[in-house]
Amino acid sequence: MTVKTHTLPNGFRIVTELMPSMKSAALGIWVNAGGRHERADQNGIAHFLEHMAFKGTKRRSALQIAEEIEDVGGYINAYTSREMTAYYARVLEEDVDLGLDLISDILLNPVFDEREIEVERGVILQEIGQSHDTPDDVVFDWLQEVAYPDQPMGRSILGLPERVQGFGRDDLTSFVGEHYGPGQMILAAAGAVDHDHLVRLAEDLFGHLKPVNLTFQTEPARFGGGERRVKKRLEQVHFALALDGPDYRDPEIYTAQVYATALGGGMSSRLFQELRENRGLCYTIFAQAGAYADAGMTTIYAGTAADQIESFAHLTIDEMKRAADDLSDAEIARARAQMKAGMLMGLESPSNRAERLARMISIWGRVPTIDETVERIDAVGRDDVRAFGAKMAGQAGTAMAIYGPIERAPTLQALRERLAA
Repeated sequence: MTVKTHTLPNGFRIVTELMPSMKSAALGIWVNAGGRHERADQNGIAHFLEHMAFKGTKRRSALQIAEEIEDVGGYINAYTSREMTAYYARVLEEDVDLGLDLISDILLNPVFDEREIEVERGVILQEIGQSHDTPDDVVFDWLQEVAYPDQPMGRSILGLPERVQGFGRDDLTSFVGEHYGPGQMILAAAGAVDHDHLVRLAEDLFGHLKPVNLTFQTEPARFGGGERRVKKRLEQVHFALALDGPDYRDPEIYTAQVYATALGGGMSSRLFQELRENRGLCYTIFAQAGAYADAGMTTIYAGTAADQIESFAHLTIDEMKRAADDLSDAEIARARAQMKAGMLMGLESPSNRAERLARMISIWGRVPTIDETVERIDAVGRDDVRAFGAKMAGQAGTAMAIYGPIERAPTLQALRERLAA
């Protein structure tokens, strides 16, 4: 595999990876403009803008966008995260030019028709309502909110209904003008791609863009901690616990990921074996280590019965403490193998490769080789993971969101005391 990069004079970046056996390509524009780049009065606007992506341009109607990509058997989509918004397509090798032309048209020539804005406003309000009716979705929004209180990193990507109700064409245009400059954009492509050809296309499509004056300063993420408890008549209590962790640039991120995998990353993990297999206290349980450019969280989630939530929560804390003391070499090796296999299997997909390219360029300004990443995973040893686990137990900030029939659920303070004991 060959990764190549290029930066246009205006700051627009191109990164590609040729996958010689592929007959198709994944490509997209990743923009460093997500939920954390919004002011409080803009909360939800990045996601609203993503929804408007396929609602028509100066050159194409919404129907024409859909027909042109589907006429060649491709697909086009978008998503919003807290740090980026992505517009991407998957096409056959011979249709790469069309895919990039469609994406550039969406980004550079939106019309933001007032009627379409109203239609999409209704769609987004339905999406917000659906998330509130999906406990294992909304509990993570609440967890993020209490982990990063009163700051952009803690706000919902979807936004509050009252904010979404008020957005208009000027709000969308203003956000694009503030954040969609060439220096904030990364063209990433993987699969059957020709780097030099894509550079020429990018020069024609994006080379004329002028850098934007970034008046918005991204607020550093600060893990605050706390809890949110919402009582509702549900079949289960939905439990989400977060501990302050390393960011993407911190070398300890690999230790955090190995720890989370060993603790709750699969069927052989400690949480799965003890709380599901041995005790029968839950159906779904997992742990994961997520990270941003300047923050990170190790998160545990599960659903359990109302009359079992107290014992479930206590046993979860006990397993975390036990992991800090006696995780074995075999468990660490298994966690490393899971991480490497998951990464390598995932990177057989051009779409996953393109996304990785964009994320690495955004974070590091370069794309580490797969071998380099594997070496960093392999370098994590038992003592590293135990020490990290001890830090999670004794020093890390904590946050909790809990939803459902919560009468018997312990408080976060009680769990903190048990964790530190």
